[in-house]
Amino acid sequence: MSLWERLTRWEGQHRFAVDAAGTALFALVAVPAATVFASEPNTSATVARWAALAVVTPLAWRRVRPVASVVSVYVVALTHLAMGYPFLMPADLAVLAALYSVTVNGPRWAHRTAIAGALLGSLVLGVALAWPDQLPSVAITAVFCGAVALTTWAFGLVRRQRQETLESLRDRARRLEIERDQQGQIATAAERSRIAREMHDIVAHSLTVMIAQADGGRYAADADPAAASRALGTIAETGRAALSDMRRLLGVLRTDAPAGVRAGAANPTATGGLRAPGRLPDRARSTHAAVPPPVELGATADGAAPERPEDRFTPLPAEGDLDALVEQMRASGLHVSLVRMGTPRYLPPGAGLTVYRIAQESLTNVLKHAGPGPRVTVLVHWLPGAVAVEVNDDGRGAAADTDGLGQGVLGMRERAAMFGGTVTAGPRPGGGFRVRAQLPTPEDAGAGERLDG
Repeated sequence: MSLWERLTRWEGQHRFAVDAAGTALFALVAVPAATVFASEPNTSATVARWAALAVVTPLAWRRVRPVASVVSVYVVALTHLAMGYPFLMPADLAVLAALYSVTVNGPRWAHRTAIAGALLGSLVLGVALAWPDQLPSVAITAVFCGAVALTTWAFGLVRRQRQETLESLRDRARRLEIERDQQGQIATAAERSRIAREMHDIVAHSLTVMIAQADGGRYAADADPAAASRALGTIAETGRAALSDMRRLLGVLRTDAPAGVRAGAANPTATGGLRAPGRLPDRARSTHAAVPPPVELGATADGAAPERPEDRFTPLPAEGDLDALVEQMRASGLHVSLVRMGTPRYLPPGAGLTVYRIAQESLTNVLKHAGPGPRVTVLVHWLPGAVAVEVNDDGRGAAADTDGLGQGVLGMRERAAMFGGTVTAGPRPGGGFRVRAQLPTPEDAGAGERLDG
């Protein structure tokens, strides 16, 4: 900040002190000079000095109390004019100073009233000086004084407009700063909500599969040791996949994570996003065939093998991965079938992930709440301008006990709303439960195109 800017700011913060000091200096010149216009050496000179002091003193409040200041100056000026002292120069210049100050700092009605009073005072001054002997001088004096008053008023209007413009710019800058901070808070809240939805989908699905496999393996341990071994393998694979997914998502919260990893974790819906290893194996193999590998040297404390760089850049699941998801749920003991209708088309990566997550959450809820032996159908219907995914089961549906949180359905609706879609969930006629989601597809997508992975 320059010296002039610092002085200007200080002057703006101490207006009364600056104006009072300036008024005192002006009075030191104006009061003694007023005796020049006194006609009588004794009494009139004293009256002139007091009148000059009275007309100058209100200028000390010209910016902090502009209306009171201009009223006081005008009243004193008219009073000494009526007393027979038409001019008390240079004290009467306080009239112009008060007019300028109220124009710059006062309300609109005040400066409009002040200029009207100044023009009327110019006419009264012309009459007092030249009436009735010199009528042309009346007009000349009134026009000259009125022109000076109008000029002063015009300068005040220009300064007022400049101050209003600067204040408007400052206010706009403050609003932009507030809006920027609010946008940052909104973005942070949206990111936290997205991470919460992802964590819910990962944890709820994985734990549900693990619990189902653990229960099945416990019952089959004596009668069918091979089935129990397969269940344990599925539990291990699912646990490792969930752990990798959680690490990937929570990586966005770590300040020491590599920039590329944080960026991918922060925006999983972008093209070429990340997917943790083992979340969904290759379509040619199912999760129940996986065998837990031995703990390697350098493994983490929880027993999971350290992540490899090439594993971090596996694509996110999409609509094409529903086959592997269905196979995984079949391995968990669920009777589920997948039906596709229509011609598959291109889906943006975020929309494909949304379709997958909605189907995953719906199947997880079936596994948790539908009861023993439900039959499930996953229908993917490609409509002319949208794609619909529907999950139907014949289980207990809405009559099942719930955890009371409702985060799954809420997360599905939020995911669909991000792409202009809708989600409906509720009991089916005749029993069971149905979840149906519909997302619009890009209008310029070529027929037959399909996002795979």
